[in-house]
Amino acid sequence: MSYVDSWDEGGRWDSGLQWDVNVGPNLGDVTPYLDRITSEHRSKPKFIAMVGGVLQPLADSQGLLNTLIALYDLDVAVGVQLDVIGKWIGQSRNLSVPLTGVYFSFDTAGVGFDQGTWHGPFDPVNDVVTLPDDAYRTLLRATIAANGWDGTIGGAYAAWNILFAGTGFGILIQDLGDMHMLFGLTGPLPDAVTVALLEGGYLSLKPAGVQVDAYLTPSVPDTPYFGFDAENTNVAGFDTGAWGLVAA
Repeated sequence: MSYVDSWDEGGRWDSGLQWDVNVGPNLGDVTPYLDRITSEHRSKPKFIAMVGGVLQPLADSQGLLNTLIALYDLDVAVGVQLDVIGKWIGQSRNLSVPLTGVYFSFDTAGVGFDQGTWHGPFDPVNDVVTLPDDAYRTLLRATIAANGWDGTIGGAYAAWNILFAGTGFGILIQDLGDMHMLFGLTGPLPDAVTVALLEGGYLSLKPAGVQVDAYLTPSVPDTPYFGFDAENTNVAGFDTGAWGLVAA
């Protein structure tokens, strides 16, 4: 007779006697459990079948539970899963102020391919009151950033970098010094819903009592804004910088 020296022998169990999901069975796979049947019973096919039949629902349930984490990951969640995340965060996909001028349309600047959003079967004719998944995900990230913001410009830049991670967008914040400020989007041409969310104040990070005078978008995508006495990724001078278009 052989004895197991450690519950972690073979790397299948952790010190808490809980199955290690990183090295444990695949979804619905009972093989790792059946492999632990002793040699006295391993040659009995009926016994193996009986144990497998008992364990299969448990393995399937374990596999399902392991997938729930990914289903409610903000980066990949869709539909009702995003709605549940929104309840945790405290932000609904239903907007109190509708977004106008964002539906896809031919021959209309700003709402063409990769810019406008599709009109859904139950959407109002002119306004968007319920965000699609991609725009709702952006709004949820903005809400998370606002909830953790420390109120400083540096903190705002850090929050915006997280919000726009992987999108190519950036932000330029200009403190006008008189309780007024402006925001400028940098990078590619933003889609109509992102611009409308900015205009509606849904994505703004601003101190209480400070007024946002304008939201700017670059007249030439992926180009710094025109400005004097500055040369960086966001502001550049003649022959390089582009004019900012006032979105609101």
